[in-house]
Parts: sequence; structure tokens; C-alpha cells
Amino acid sequence: MESSAQARLAVLSRQFAPVAEGVQSLSLQTCSAGDSAAYERRNTADDDVVIVASLRTPLTKAKRGGLRDTDAADLLSTLFKAVLERTGVEPQAIGDIVIGSVLGPSSQRANECRIASFFAGIPDVVPVRTVNRQCSSGLQAIADVAAAIKAGFYTVGLAGGVETMSSNPMAWEGGINPRVSEFPDAASCMLPMGVTSENVAAKYGVDRKTQDEFAVRSHKKAAAARAAGKFKDEIVPVATKLVDPKTGAETKVTISEDDGIRASTTMETLGALKAVFKKNGTTTAGNSSQVTDGAAVALMMTRAEAVRRGLPILGVFRSFAAVGVDPAIMGVGPAVAIPAAVARAGLTLDDIDVFEINEAFASQAFYSITKLGLDEAKVNPNGGAIALGHPLGATGARCTATLLHEMRRRGRAARFGVVSMCIGSGMGAAAVYEVGGETDPLSTARAVEGPQQLLSKDAVV
Repeated sequence: MESSAQARLAVLSRQFAPVAEGVQSLSLQTCSAGDSAAYERRNTADDDVVIVASLRTPLTKAKRGGLRDTDAADLLSTLFKAVLERTGVEPQAIGDIVIGSVLGPSSQRANECRIASFFAGIPDVVPVRTVNRQCSSGLQAIADVAAAIKAGFYTVGLAGGVETMSSNPMAWEGGINPRVSEFPDAASCMLPMGVTSENVAAKYGVDRKTQDEFAVRSHKKAAAARAAGKFKDEIVPVATKLVDPKTGAETKVTISEDDGIRASTTMETLGALKAVFKKNGTTTAGNSSQVTDGAAVALMMTRAEAVRRGLPILGVFRSFAAVGVDPAIMGVGPAVAIPAAVARAGLTLDDIDVFEINEAFASQAFYSITKLGLDEAKVNPNGGAIALGHPLGATGARCTATLLHEMRRRGRAARFGVVSMCIGSGMGAAAVYEVGGETDPLSTARAVEGPQQLLSKDAVV
């Protein structure tokens, strides 16, 4: 017995012996499954803020599409009902509902969101509010709910966004403060968004051909995704009506698919379009996002609550950043916001597997991707706003739904994802999500290049 114990001690003692010259030694360092990230693969903190359902309506063309006669309350209530039915969460458990919206009259839209909650059977004890950070409003709503859950204000929250651009077109109401002309940045806030696209294209050399090629790829990817059924898990069909503009006759319909995707889009068809914001410009209706009707929501809670309820976790909300940029080139926002959000998550750009970057304009989306050196294969794999549409207040929540469902399909091939967009008046926003499940089995080893074939990436020699 003694000899056996002595033998084990002898083996252990040799681990602390001086290393002979020319022999490499290993540092004692925790292995994190080969990731350079700040999170271990099997991280399951109870206070993680997680998303257990992320759904959207179809996105349809404003004035001409299938949701043109559907109001905000009906869009939202359809999603509220679907989220509650699919998760089995009792509505009174929701601590707050936060909805992003840009164009709807402020007080009226807030009331419409409250009305939508009643349409969905949510009791009056559940509060509702709206948030408006322009094109990032839906993402801001998600960030607000995540922050409130993290702060302990409540355990379950519902976030999202809605826009009815058929009923609420983009317009400036009332006069403009004459002092605007004294402040260049303030004056730039008044520029039409298409003009800011032209500014980005001119400043950073994004020519018309590049923009049109980008738009063609967006439509092709979206058409392929729709044909493959990739949007089915995130889309909730909307039972609604279409009103004949001449007779007023109503026809009941159910809208179940996006209607802005044009699989037949080519360089030739886009090349025939004229620039609409600047004479001899490069921004056209074909390489810009579509004006759109639609809504999207996400049901959020702590990981502990999701586990208690036995709900699958789509994703973990890891970080958020909103930044300011020159309003005259507001489209560069993602190029600034993405690095900020990624750094706050303790990651690098190389750690991100999928990016959903809103395609407000091909000029600014292409610039942001190029500026950050992103692999375009990682960006908008199912198309973006040029094909799908950009319902301003809902876009951040729509991108979140598309991202999380795409990451779930990829399984262990995707761990981190980013949602980002530029924002009118000169801002950008971005959020980082991590897949929610325990993605690795017990083995934490990974093959590495070079002579040390049996070491994990994290070993230091």
C-alpha cells in the first residue's frame, strides 16, 4: 500500500521538476473549447437574459402589399397571441411590454400597443410603453427589456417593434427651427436619407455597379431562403383584410409570406432604374430598402426562469451599443456600433459567426461590411432589407428573429451573432447574441495547425 502511494507521489513530484533545456512546457490555463471568447461554451448563468421566442409577421410592401390595410394593433396582437400560445407563458407573468415605433403618432401608437395587448388577452395589470430610436427602435426595445430584467425589475418581458408605413409615411410635421442653419450637424439631420446614401457612396467610392450587385445578391439570397422554407419558423401568418380602393369592398385574406422579394432581379433590371435622390447619383429604388409594413417581437426572461418553465432558449442577449456618427453620412453607423458592441461582449469580430446588418441602402451596407473586413458570406445569409423590406420600428426585432433562427439551424457551427443598423440623424446600434443551449459535449479539445497536434487552441507553449 505504501509503495503504491509513494509511486503516485513520485509521479506528481515530477510535474514540478525544472524543465530541461530545449523541452517545451504547458502553462496551467483553463480550456474554453477552442474559442477566443470571454465565455465558456457551457456557460449557464442563471441571470443570463435569454430569448425563448422570436417571431415576426410577413413583411409586405407599403401601399401595395398584403398588410396595407392592417393596423398596428392587429399586427402586434397576432404576434402577442402566437408568442403566448407557443411558450405557454401566462400573460400576467409579463413584467412589461416595450414596442419600438418610428412613424406612428406618439400617443396614438402607444395606445395602439396597449390595445393590441388587450386584443391578445393580456390583462390590464401588464404595462406597455413605446420607444423611438429611429431605425433601431425594435432593437432598442429588446435592449431596454434586457436591461430591466438584468436589473431585477421583472423576470419576464416582451419586446419588439411595429411599423405601418402604408398608413404613416415618412414626413416632417410643422416648421423647422431657423437656428438649424447655424449648426452644420443639425442641418445634416434634415437631409433625406437617400441623400446621406449618396454622401456615403461619394465619400467612400461605392459606385453604382457595386450597389446594384449588392442588391441583386440580397434578392437572390432572400428568394433562396424563402424557397427553402427558412422563414417559416419565424413568420406568423396574419389573418386580415384587403380593401378595394375604388369600391371599399373588403376581402378577407391570410398573409403568410414576404412579398417584396424579387427572385428575377438582375443587373439589367436594376441598371434601368434612375437615381432618385441626386442628379447623376447612384442610389435608386432598386438598391435601397423597401418601405414596408410589419411587426416583430421577442419574449425574454432570465435563464433560470426559462429552465424552470422548460422552455428552449433561442439566444442569450450579451451586449448592446448605440453610437453617434456624422448625420450627413449616417449610414456608416454599423461600422462604428458593431465593434463597440462586440468589444463590450469581450469578443472580437472573428468570433462572430452570423451578422444581420440592415440594408437601408446598398451603399452604406457595403461600406460597413468592407470597412470592418467582414466575410460577406457571414452577412445577411438570407437576404436583407433591400429584398425583405425595412419597417423602421420593427427592423431590429425582425433582424433578431432572422438571426436567432438561422443560428439555431446551424447548430454548433454558429455560436455568436450580431444585429446592427444605421440610424437617421446620425447614429448606429448593434447587439451581440449567443446561442442559448450548451453547444459542446464534454470534450473540449480541438485540432490545431502545426506540430502540436494534440493541444487545444488555448494551450500556451
